Amino acid sequence: MVTLPKVMLATRADATGIAEMSRSHIEQGLEWSWTPARVAKAIQDCATNVAVTREGSRLVGFGIMEYGDQRAHLVLLAIDPSRQRRGIGSLLLSWLEKCADTAGIGSIQVEARCDNPGAVAFYKSQGYREERRVRGYYRGIIAAVRLEKSLWPGLHRPRGD
Repeated sequence: MVTLPKVMLATRADATGIAEMSRSHIEQGLEWSWTPARVAKAIQDCATNVAVTREGSRLVGFGIMEYGDQRAHLVLLAIDPSRQRRGIGSLLLSWLEKCADTAGIGSIQVEARCDNPGAVAFYKSQGYREERRVRGYYRGIIAAVRLEKSLWPGLHRPRGD
């Protein structure tokens, strides 16, 4: 039996580890954007959830989601490559989606690098559908696949219900 780690909100002490994971696993080949200071700011932002998973004291995954009035934006999601394909990404994503649903948000948008077909396949396996491709989305260098998921398919649920 495989035991998945717990998902919890990040603390300011997690900012450096999250930033380093972003630089290594998401922003490779690009100028570093999600620095420790930027991650710390997101952790303190009341319209953003920064969630983490750990094995012992080791950070193995994180997700950053910004919440709007009607749509959420999954800004970053990363799992340590040695821990991928073990359900941790699905666990983090589901946790963040439940937060959006609880807040009365009906859809989530995410972008994945076009040069990362594994990430695109992961989001599609989680119910996201490809909306379009965006040239030069990442610093004018790398194209993105924009994906979206409706949390209430076929249902127009007003906020507050």
